[in-house]
Amino acid sequence: MEAQEFGAKSGAPAVLVTGASGYLGRAVVKRLVAGTRRVVAFDLRRAKEGIHPEEVFEVQGDVRTCDFAALIAEHGVDTVVHLASIVERPRGMSEAEARDVDVGGTERLLAACVAGGVEQLVVTSSGAAYGYHPDTPAWLDEDAPLRGDGPFEYALNKRLVEELLERARREHPQLKQLVFRPGTVLGAGTRNQITNLFEQAYVLGLRGTASPFVFVWDEDVAACVALGVAERREGVYNLAGDGVLTLRDIAAATGKPYVALPARALRAGLTVLRRLGVSRYGPEQVAFLEHRPVLTNERLKRDFGYTPQLSSREVFELYAGGHVR
Repeated sequence: MEAQEFGAKSGAPAVLVTGASGYLGRAVVKRLVAGTRRVVAFDLRRAKEGIHPEEVFEVQGDVRTCDFAALIAEHGVDTVVHLASIVERPRGMSEAEARDVDVGGTERLLAACVAGGVEQLVVTSSGAAYGYHPDTPAWLDEDAPLRGDGPFEYALNKRLVEELLERARREHPQLKQLVFRPGTVLGAGTRNQITNLFEQAYVLGLRGTASPFVFVWDEDVAACVALGVAERREGVYNLAGDGVLTLRDIAAATGKPYVALPARALRAGLTVLRRLGVSRYGPEQVAFLEHRPVLTNERLKRDFGYTPQLSSREVFELYAGGHVR
């Protein structure tokens, strides 16, 4: 759609969605369009033909260099949904470059929102922002401290992003913020570095550690974002289905053997593999299985008013039905 035609289509304010061509972005865009919102879909890569509804206006760009202020002004944007993020750094990208995308990109977008008089900013953070620590409580609510740290780039970057958002809430209260912290997002078509754990010939775990996972359906995430935009919601909310699945539960659900190794042995193995250049993951990754952040969804249900349609088990079963063999 041409920019002039898009801008003149209704005169109604538009929603800018970053990361719009990604796995979650596509679902969010479809829901926003179904809710009759004009959508500007921003992403580093052009979407494949047919991914977005034809009435969506697509913009290709990099969050590190985009003139978001101009984009907001050009399209009359009053709402921004910020989904763009690097979950796993691609080979060839440095840690600093990834941080500039996640943290620097968010900082630039925040500044543009404030300067452009945007009314609402919706951000998907992550339960990883809580970090992976031995003293993590059995269940984490939204008041738990954010301790994502150095060994886990994604967790650290999400914590730094949330610190930016918290400061902006104090300094620019006129910009409404809605922040979601999803657990492990799954759906029928999900495939990422976490699902790789479930698609091997066996499920690998640690001795003496349950490694509980909370899953949330991708459509539940998209529904919460769309509801938050439609009703101009504010606040910070965990996103997770009810209940947990341990790695042993996951092995049973997929009919695969469960292999539990001593943590020390797995650390040693990962150390050797990284030194040999076989694996990019090191011994610090063991903490990912040892100290899982388990998110409670009570505030989401009580205050936001949304009950996830699928429990953690039901989400995993939906995912496994399409992927796990």
